[in-house]
Amino acid sequence: MRRYFCPHCANEVHFDNTVCVKCSSNLAYSSSIDGFRVSAAPSLSVSTSDHYCANRDLIGCNWVVEHNEQSQFCVSCRHTLVIPDLSAAPNVERWARLEGAKRLLFYGLQKFHLPLDGRGDKLNQGLRFELKSDLLPVVGQQTKTMTGHKAGVITINIMEADDDVREQHRVEMGEPYRTLIGHFRHEVGHYYWDRLVADAGQMDAFRAMFGDERISYTDALQRHYQSGALLGWETRYVSSYASSHPWEDFAETWAHYFHIVDGLETAQSYAIGAPAPREEVYRGPYESKDFAALINAWVPLTVAMNAMNRSIGNHDFYPFILSDPISAKLQFIHNLIHNFGA
Repeated sequence: MRRYFCPHCANEVHFDNTVCVKCSSNLAYSSSIDGFRVSAAPSLSVSTSDHYCANRDLIGCNWVVEHNEQSQFCVSCRHTLVIPDLSAAPNVERWARLEGAKRLLFYGLQKFHLPLDGRGDKLNQGLRFELKSDLLPVVGQQTKTMTGHKAGVITINIMEADDDVREQHRVEMGEPYRTLIGHFRHEVGHYYWDRLVADAGQMDAFRAMFGDERISYTDALQRHYQSGALLGWETRYVSSYASSHPWEDFAETWAHYFHIVDGLETAQSYAIGAPAPREEVYRGPYESKDFAALINAWVPLTVAMNAMNRSIGNHDFYPFILSDPISAKLQFIHNLIHNFGA
């Protein structure tokens, strides 16, 4: 994402800041201006028409509820239908971490002007989130909450907010990296497959690019977990998990497209890497319709960042290879997003 500054003293602030560390101004992010507003009040009023999200004091949500939004909650928080059981003290911090990652997700969705609510006869199937823990219905038995998507509802197991748990899962599943924002971007890809592919008459084009999703999803995942990824998956899929089924291929590719665009916006905002080759990209990667220019800017940046991480003993910043087949899938996502509503 881009850089932000305190409107009062011009000190640089971070996306999740609620207070400027230099002048102590109360800060709130407004998506309508893609910037911060300040208020002398410690709690609600940001202006006469906007106010702080009701989750500000509890979990540090620093977003504004815009004047035209009839809610106590910001656009990100109000899409959460189920929150964790807060009687367990660690769950408050887990919830805060999950909502922080979700605000990053909504930042990108709004910049792409993607639909968040249902339409027509699917008004009840807008984008919704349930943040749940594992359940113990009876002594000695545990019902595990599975992270996933169904009919617009994205469920996240709140234990993914714990770094040690997430790292354990990453190692067990042989993943190069595993992050909260990666979870959200992947799962939301399933939601937008419904909206931008199935509901938009793009099934033939999707199948030509990703394969036939009508093959058994359950059987495909069972084969993947029992036998591993397809041989030579690296040349055609952005991750091993993407090779399990066309739906997962789409969701993994969708998530990586968001990684690329948001990563480029951050790099350009801090003047990292070579200047953007085209004026359209320079105005902002989220606005660019030139896919080739995005990839041409991204690849050398990832090479440099990988080298930087290795030089200080960290894992690669971006441990993926964008072959021609993978780039073609990324361009398919790019076109879906930019053609939406056209």
